Amino acid sequence: MKYHLAQLNIGKILGPIDSPVMAEFVANLDPINSLAEKSPGFVWRLKDDSNNATSIKVYDDDFIIVNMSVWENVDALFQFVYQSQHTEYVKRRKEWFEKMPEMYMALWYVPSGHAPTVQEAVERLNYLRKHGETPHAFSFRKRFTVEEALGFMV
Repeated sequence: MKYHLAQLNIGKILGPIDSPVMAEFVANLDPINSLAEKSPGFVWRLKDDSNNATSIKVYDDDFIIVNMSVWENVDALFQFVYQSQHTEYVKRRKEWFEKMPEMYMALWYVPSGHAPTVQEAVERLNYLRKHGETPHAFSFRKRFTVEEALGFMV
């Protein structure tokens, strides 16, 4: 069976999504999402009727927004995040998002063809926060292979 890499990234925005402080971020959602979809290794992303995921609530806090996607492998995701136009927005994160006191991103492997649920993603992030980086949930700092993930007992 083939596996892909899933990712969850949450952020606490500095104001309501329709506020002036968020205007530039919101204006660039479609171009950045389009760039992701055209990037080598892109498989799937979470989106609502507006073609992004800003209305999808993961937590009780309306200021926490979510980004979820699936990629062919960790290198493809890394290249998009840190070696494409997306990098400019990563560098500007503090203009739109509060500093998170704990891990806000989780990576894990899913069977090819599986679109992870928000609940599944939150469980992985919570696991990462509680246990640190393991083959079950990890970040770019400590990568694991599919084989390590399959052999890992939770």
